[in-house]
Amino acid sequence: MKGNSGSLNAKKGILAFFKSKKGINAVVAIGLIGMLLIFLSTLFPGRDKPVEKGLKASMTAEEFVSKTEKKLSQIIRSIEGAGECRVMVTLENGVEYVYAREQDINTDRKEDDSGKSERDGKRESIIIVDTENGRQGLLVTEIQPTVKGVVVVCQGGDDPVVQERIASLVTTALNISSKRVCVTKLSD
Repeated sequence: MKGNSGSLNAKKGILAFFKSKKGINAVVAIGLIGMLLIFLSTLFPGRDKPVEKGLKASMTAEEFVSKTEKKLSQIIRSIEGAGECRVMVTLENGVEYVYAREQDINTDRKEDDSGKSERDGKRESIIIVDTENGRQGLLVTEIQPTVKGVVVVCQGGDDPVVQERIASLVTTALNISSKRVCVTKLSD
């Protein structure tokens, strides 16, 4: 029973402290410090902010071409007999953005002595949202460019076996027909 009375006395002591003026002031001070810390955390960017800014949701057509050419060059160089190579990718179209749209459809119907009168009106607008970079349209999807053709110039480009391997690689990687791929020899 002694252990119980010790914890009971401790509880009474804590309650007495919080009921006293010092205890109330301590609780209020801790609460104010907590609110101040929360307020300050909204003023300074947290660790997650730079990561979000570092993520890039879209890529320009030039960036798409550059990355594709670089990746294809690296892969083609690894084909036996290809040697040094240069790759050029052309596009049918650039990156296309599809934005969320809002439609207002108005239908006016009147019926008078001369008969029925109907008038339909339709208004469409892009939904605008506030972002870190200002007001922007709400992006639904981004359609990547379509590859029109690929030219590969490499040291082994005059060998029909190497040409076939490269053409097969490019058509598979980019999902295009072999008519859109040209492989030729690099001049010395």
